[in-house]
Amino acid sequence: MKNGKLKLEAVLCLLLLSILSSGTSFGQEEDIFGIERKISRKSESNLGNVFRNAISRISLEVSGGAGYHQNQLNFLSEAPQLYPIQNHLDPQLPIETGHPVGFKGDGFAYPFNAGVRLDIFGIFTIGGGYGKEIGKVGDFKAGDHQFNLEGASYSFDKLYGTFGLILYDARRRASFLRWRYGRYSSSNYYMQSELKQRVRQNYPWHFILEGEYGNMNISKPFDRHLAVHEPYYALGLRIEREFSEYTKLFIKPAASFVSMAYERSVPVNNIDVQEMHELKQTLFTVNIGLSISIPGAKRCKVPGCGVVMKHLHNGVEYRGSSIWNLQNRKVGQWYK
Repeated sequence: MKNGKLKLEAVLCLLLLSILSSGTSFGQEEDIFGIERKISRKSESNLGNVFRNAISRISLEVSGGAGYHQNQLNFLSEAPQLYPIQNHLDPQLPIETGHPVGFKGDGFAYPFNAGVRLDIFGIFTIGGGYGKEIGKVGDFKAGDHQFNLEGASYSFDKLYGTFGLILYDARRRASFLRWRYGRYSSSNYYMQSELKQRVRQNYPWHFILEGEYGNMNISKPFDRHLAVHEPYYALGLRIEREFSEYTKLFIKPAASFVSMAYERSVPVNNIDVQEMHELKQTLFTVNIGLSISIPGAKRCKVPGCGVVMKHLHNGVEYRGSSIWNLQNRKVGQWYK
């Protein structure tokens, strides 16, 4: 009985020593390689630390793409003969007075955007920026009638704000995997090991449902009677692919909705009447862009320090690599 008790105490002592030694070695790994799992400082001063933590949530981005737009002009006038409307079958046949007509057309557009984005706790994103859209419109037709515009090419300027909801990323993937493996017992070491390996895998994808709202200014109209009085709005799905902690490439299919007006003064009973005809445009675009996050941690310049991962010097976190490279790398990713 005494021998059994002594053996049990010896086993407990060995287990305690192994735990202490593993903790010590883990601490050494943190000192050597800079693997710090606690929130570390990014500056020696408190104000600098707050500032650097704040800017690390900000990213700058540029994008460009192509799109296809559909237009509908809702026309209703007391003097349609004064408008540039032509009948293909009989040019002398005017359109009916007081009869509403929907002219439809299409065309192509090429948008370009530059903006800034703020990540809020990995749940939402807010941002804003400036956009430029250039394109061409086709003929506006309704049956045998055609509404002749003064030109075809145009350019719009946009100032916009965005709000995004992060649907899926590495953190949500990890939560999903833990829920999926929750049906297995904690004593099932094989499945628990598989879960840990899958959670630790690098998952570089982000899926964000994003809305856009802003004002549009016509810098070059396709017709001088065109005007914009209302903001536009858009909805898209943003798909991001991380190449490092600071750089992402993204693609964003979206649909935007613009309400414009065709305004013209026409004489009715010897009185000039300002008529306004609604022009609705639906634009379907696909944008490809680059997003660069502002690094909160400074690049390490300590002489003789060759650590390429994030690491600490006097309690302050530094980057060991360029923003284009992964900072905390895994096996097979150790390149300078």
